[in-house]
Amino acid sequence: MVSTYQLKSRFQLLLRPLATSLHRAGVTANQVTVGACLISLALGAAAIAHPEHHQLFLLIALWCLLRMAANALDGMLAREFGQASRLGAVLNELGDVISDAALYLPFACVAGSQPWLVVAVVLLAVFSEFAGLLGVTIGAARGYEGPMGKSDRALVFGLAALLLGCGVSLAHFINLLWAITAILLMLTIFNRVRSALCAQPGRP
Repeated sequence: MVSTYQLKSRFQLLLRPLATSLHRAGVTANQVTVGACLISLALGAAAIAHPEHHQLFLLIALWCLLRMAANALDGMLAREFGQASRLGAVLNELGDVISDAALYLPFACVAGSQPWLVVAVVLLAVFSEFAGLLGVTIGAARGYEGPMGKSDRALVFGLAALLLGCGVSLAHFINLLWAITAILLMLTIFNRVRSALCAQPGRP
């Protein structure tokens, strides 16, 4: 299935000079991971506390883009500059799940949005990441199959946040958006579980 994850290598190529500069400045992969998670929590808490301030959704939209860059940077710092560690792997997986929940739950407070649908999307996103890790537990590779991976979710919620931040009402179709996202997440979970079960041990 097609996913924006397939564009990751090109994205990393653009970010490599920045990764090199961060390394020279003494910034570590774990610092980038934790910092990105803290910013996500702060933005999410602010948007939940003040859902009427649409400007906060503009910040969420911007951060969805910057967070994709941060996710790429922490991986590059870990792999290319000898910073890979077991702690880093744990922080990376937990940080992604926590950040997703923090950034996406505020959409439950948006006018016209069904809170239970947003919560369902957040839970399915968690399950999809868990499904991606199943391959590792049975000796295969970590699964990144789509069609609704991390980058795809960031694109969906980032665009929704951008529209809301610009004052565009999404009330007439926002629940349809969540329903489609939920269906694509269920398909993602299926694809990742199937990939983990079909893969040869130690190979993608």
